[in-house]
Amino acid sequence: MMLLRQHPMSENELRQCLRIATGATLGFLVAKLTNSNYGVFFTVTPMLLLGLVPVMNAHAARQLLAASVICGLEVGVLAGFFGGHPGLMAPLAFLLFLYRFACMSRGALFLFGANSVIGLSIMLNFASFPQTDLDALIMTNMAANLFSIAVAFALTVLIPDTEPRPAYRPGPKEPHRMRHEALLGASVATLSFLVFQLFDLSDSLSAQATTLLLLFPMHWNGALSYARKRAMGTIIGVAFGLGVQFILYDWSGTLLLVTPLLWIGTLLFAHAHVKEANGSGIGFGAMTTLGILFGQYLVPGNDLIFSGLYRVSSIMVAIVATLLACYLMHHLLNRFEATRLGE
Repeated sequence: MMLLRQHPMSENELRQCLRIATGATLGFLVAKLTNSNYGVFFTVTPMLLLGLVPVMNAHAARQLLAASVICGLEVGVLAGFFGGHPGLMAPLAFLLFLYRFACMSRGALFLFGANSVIGLSIMLNFASFPQTDLDALIMTNMAANLFSIAVAFALTVLIPDTEPRPAYRPGPKEPHRMRHEALLGASVATLSFLVFQLFDLSDSLSAQATTLLLLFPMHWNGALSYARKRAMGTIIGVAFGLGVQFILYDWSGTLLLVTPLLWIGTLLFAHAHVKEANGSGIGFGAMTTLGILFGQYLVPGNDLIFSGLYRVSSIMVAIVATLLACYLMHHLLNRFEATRLGE
């Protein structure tokens, strides 16, 4: 199977890879130097931003900033009033997911919807556990988004494209298709939230993120295609993480040694992501898996090998369960004219 398009990498693509790798590595360093409990936000958010937005711009910055502020307010209110009661939170979470997937379906606000879907789900799950400092969680997410915006602008200036890129213009969609996509995404995201709450899965961040990333195509065929790529990307990302653990062994907690290896791994996976020319492909899956492993689980005394193998198994289960839910919801929505996806 061919992973990459067979053509030479352009100068613009190379520079985007350098921006992604450098931004994620800087975020990782900030998280470790500040001893953040939620280093995944600082490591993965720059990957998402620089991977989905080839050239940073004010419109993308406004979307990311709005996503972090709105998520913070919503999580603060929901967790404050209904924390520990997933049955009461579920219908409210569904409504919050619904308008986010509606934004994604329209296209122009895709980044706002995508970032806030992931942020809302992860923060709601974290906030439901008694050991979580809710204020610290919300402020860390906001700080990570502000940091990512600043780094993205700085890297766009320091490592600029050499030639203009064609502007992206999302194509028009029929209203019934947008309703299908929004309802499908919101329903499965809410189900994912409930499962992680009811089974107390506080240590399955990779699997939780996977259930949401599978919904980004917002239809059954797209989710099925991405599932295969996500599985391959996860295995590749974990394999790289395990390789780093074997190479460094007792020195795996030494930032001076870990940081360049993270930069190299992210650069390689960013190269695959850019060459695939697909928003969520194998390279993107490997890159985000590596970011979660290093950002959240690479701490002194932690066994990255166990974490990596656990990530693989939990993600495979999450993929199968999410696909099943997508398939059932897709066929249910297609039974009604108002929510039919169409051929």
